[in-house]
Amino acid sequence: MLLLQCKNIKKAFGIHEVLRSVSLDLEEGSRVGLVGKNGAGKTTLVNIIMGDLKPDAGELIWHRKDVTTGYLRQSVYYTSDLFHELYKGQNGLNEVNDFLHISSELGASKAHRWEDERFASLSGGERTKLALAHIWSSNPGMLILDEPTNHLDLHGVQWLIDELKGYQGTIIAISHDRYFLDQTVNCIMEIDDGVIEEYSGNYTFYRNEKRKRYESQLHAYAVQEKYKDELEANIRQLREWSGKAHRDSTKKGANSGNKTGTKEYFRVKAKKMDKQVKSTIKRLEKLKEEGIKKPKEEPRVRFIFQETETGGKRVLYASNIRKRFGDRILFDESSFYIQRGERVGIFGPNGCGKTTLVKAVLGQQSVEGSLFVSPSVNIGYVSQDVLDLERNSKALDLFAMGSRREQGKVRTMLANLGLNEVLMNKPLKSLSAGERTKLKLANLLIREYDMLILDEPTNHLDVYTREQLEDALEKYEGTILLVTHDRYMLEKICNKLLVFENNRIRRHEYGLAGYLKESKGSDSTDITDDGLTREEAQMIIENRISKVLGKLSELEEGTPEYQELDVEFNELIRKRNKYKD
Repeated sequence: MLLLQCKNIKKAFGIHEVLRSVSLDLEEGSRVGLVGKNGAGKTTLVNIIMGDLKPDAGELIWHRKDVTTGYLRQSVYYTSDLFHELYKGQNGLNEVNDFLHISSELGASKAHRWEDERFASLSGGERTKLALAHIWSSNPGMLILDEPTNHLDLHGVQWLIDELKGYQGTIIAISHDRYFLDQTVNCIMEIDDGVIEEYSGNYTFYRNEKRKRYESQLHAYAVQEKYKDELEANIRQLREWSGKAHRDSTKKGANSGNKTGTKEYFRVKAKKMDKQVKSTIKRLEKLKEEGIKKPKEEPRVRFIFQETETGGKRVLYASNIRKRFGDRILFDESSFYIQRGERVGIFGPNGCGKTTLVKAVLGQQSVEGSLFVSPSVNIGYVSQDVLDLERNSKALDLFAMGSRREQGKVRTMLANLGLNEVLMNKPLKSLSAGERTKLKLANLLIREYDMLILDEPTNHLDVYTREQLEDALEKYEGTILLVTHDRYMLEKICNKLLVFENNRIRRHEYGLAGYLKESKGSDSTDITDDGLTREEAQMIIENRISKVLGKLSELEEGTPEYQELDVEFNELIRKRNKYKD
């Protein structure tokens, strides 16, 4: 049964047309993943559905008027003041009990007793968890989730997946989390160039089907272009014959003494040729106007991080550092070091103090004890907060451009990140969270840093950009300090860990798999050979399958690289099936 219809929805911001003509039918109980590149209009569309924005044209038709909607916005929306409004004023005993139970399940216990200072220092993950608890406790008939897994730790993501599997209402989820979409939705709607393309399946199906559609359209386009070349050659030939017929009507008519029959024969022949030329030209023009358009390739983003070469092996050293907020201790008696060129991941649950540690390293937060950062280290930092770019200045104003050469370099780099001239001249506050994140990354690219500190760098980024960022970080030879809940990225980039556990920060001399193997014990019946639980192993395998599929779609069958990836894909499928048994 139809719940909602969107018909030819249009929305523009100034001269920037975001939604050109969006039409969709939403069935009751459907589970839709809404995807698209940053700035494609995903959040704009759901804000129109929620009634927070008015479309410039088109209409929304609700077939049920009594449906209640729970809308999880991106975590930056949830300020401490808003949480006071939401949680200090819970209405109804059942709603309060549900909220307490759900927030506890998500790892945010006793949130109703938190003081003002606690609310003011919430991490992105804690904000998301409390917002989810509030929405879930209201028992909505429809859920709209905008990047719900951003900032969530593994436990929070798995809780959400399990709850959504048992949820009977309608779901629209904006997400770039491949594993989450594979587990929760049965339909993908992609916004591209202001229109929607629908795929009946989960994320992996969508990637496969999109590749097939692209290849099919590309083949049809190639056939059409060949036919157009043949028509143009035919037109040239017909024009030559027509010209010859016209000349013959004059020349041979004169040779025959301008007898009517001879002259008229060649005139008729010339007119027939002219008619064929006009007809062929008309066919060609119609093909050019209405024929198959060349399919667009997926956007390619280029990251090239440049490191400097400065002396000194040790870049950071902490001795018995401690941090607390009131009576709440984040970490205590913590000592560790980071050496030049190491790739260190910061690992721990939401709210444990990961971002606080990063700010302490940057000198933005004080800690007790001794924390030394080498003065010779040039640090590039990307925070998870995009609200610091909430102002009226233009995106281009962020970059100090002197000479024309520098201006050209910056504009080329921004174009490589998918940020065109129109976006560059828009106010920062009108840009999407993903576009702002790209601007933060762009600030790293134009400078040379020998240490990168990245706090949830993939939040708000589309899947194409995420994969290119991973590839660039693999090639970067400087020091990396990475905070991320993306298990696959952490495993791929970092070979050392700073782990938050039992209110202490400990350094581990290996990556995520080694740490989990040590902490859980390799003799457990539910631990894989890599030291992961079956659940964690499945998640990593699913993420790798999605990435391999994406790379296969870019390669030509039969090439050595394609064959190598195809073998890996089949092995991944075998492993996934083994863990499901």
